[in-house]
Amino acid sequence: MYDKLIYDISEQGKRGVRLSAIDIPTKGNLIPENMLRKGRIGLPEVSEPEVVRHFINLSGKNHHIDKGLYPLGSCTMKYNPKINEVTCRLSGFTGVHPFQKAEDSQGVLHLMVELGEELKEITGMDGITLQPAAGAHGELTGLLMMRAYHEANGDPRRKVIIPDSAHGTNPASIITAGYEVVQIKSDAEGLIDLDALKEALDDQVAAMMITNPSTLGLFESRILEVAEAVHGVGAQLYMDGANLNALMGVARPGDMGFDVVHLNLHKTFSTPHGGGGPGSGPVAVKDHLTPYLPGPMPVKEDDRYVWAEPSPKSIGRIGAFFGNFGVMVRAYTYIHMMGGDGLRKATERAIINANYLRRLLENHYDLPYKRTSLHEVVFSGDRLLKHDVKTIDVAKRLLDYGFHAPTIYFPLIVHEALMIEPTETESKAELDSFADAMIKIADEAADNADLLHSAPFTTPVGRLNEAAAARALDVAYKPNDEL
Repeated sequence: MYDKLIYDISEQGKRGVRLSAIDIPTKGNLIPENMLRKGRIGLPEVSEPEVVRHFINLSGKNHHIDKGLYPLGSCTMKYNPKINEVTCRLSGFTGVHPFQKAEDSQGVLHLMVELGEELKEITGMDGITLQPAAGAHGELTGLLMMRAYHEANGDPRRKVIIPDSAHGTNPASIITAGYEVVQIKSDAEGLIDLDALKEALDDQVAAMMITNPSTLGLFESRILEVAEAVHGVGAQLYMDGANLNALMGVARPGDMGFDVVHLNLHKTFSTPHGGGGPGSGPVAVKDHLTPYLPGPMPVKEDDRYVWAEPSPKSIGRIGAFFGNFGVMVRAYTYIHMMGGDGLRKATERAIINANYLRRLLENHYDLPYKRTSLHEVVFSGDRLLKHDVKTIDVAKRLLDYGFHAPTIYFPLIVHEALMIEPTETESKAELDSFADAMIKIADEAADNADLLHSAPFTTPVGRLNEAAAARALDVAYKPNDEL
């Protein structure tokens, strides 16, 4: 039996909830007449069991980290300890109102202050804000602080440099902050080309934004030279912290010469973030940028916690109330459960897992950069093109083997890219199974390319025309053999 849309289940008169009659005096209609609904609005009418079964059925069709490996490169989709879900649902946290006075929110403020101190220690920075809602929001916050810093010095500047391997959010944030994007090429090893960087540096460069390790999964081994060159023209060095899963407990951005770094609590510090949220993107800075941090900020005064007013140089509030507090609770729980040694081991195992996959697959897919990987490895599907098989065919076929596809066609500097991040939470057996599937697909490409062109076969919806599906959404059910 095929799955019905919820509108197909609907029947007039069905109810999931029935409200009791009001037994207290009312003040009449408090809603203005022009805002009252006129007539029916066409919502489905279903019983409680029907609506629960419908959405439970749908949820089982989605791939998620509790169901299997989710190897999205540069996203750190790792298993999230369920203790996090217990602590973030404690009534003292879920029941707090954002307008409560500080004296009635001591536990919340205590957690935020401690988390901030721990993140500063992990990153080697001097000040931090927890307000940003996610990574790109953190990027914008960092850029606005650097802009305010330059303007306060009477030197506003107009350009920000990024490497060609940068995350797509980086140029978007730069433009939003009012700067021009200057992109430089990577060298033959996939690292920042120092000569190209020095040529691009001048007195109009406000900052350079890089990810370390890069989106190629490679550590910028000349980062101290990069920092010296950037600082030499009075610019700031910004680190996109999306790949901190390869550094925590081992190396600190502050020790590498970075002035600003944003963290993705929902990636590195274990919060489920598929489907667009939730997220949290704290921004940590060095001393000279602390006056520009958003406010107000939670601080400890004597034996209590209060909201401190921001510096007169602050860029102002950039998020509502506490920020995405539930994500902070999860990150706090994760850090305290792991401890310093545990965070280091997580990093080491993430690196081991990525390099284990690298060795298993390097004879079956092209490896553009031969250097040791950190937490992720980027392959190319170029060798499959001779069989008329593309990277997207590999990604679709992986679904039939029970795995979510890795990131494909990114970073853009790798043709037919397959960007794989196994994370530290996957076992050797799971990595072996994933590698076996990837190798079988490479063999299928040589023996039966048409099979890959038609995959997937076992999913609720089969192969779609990607361009047409994006432009002409059709949610009506069609059996797999009709698609």
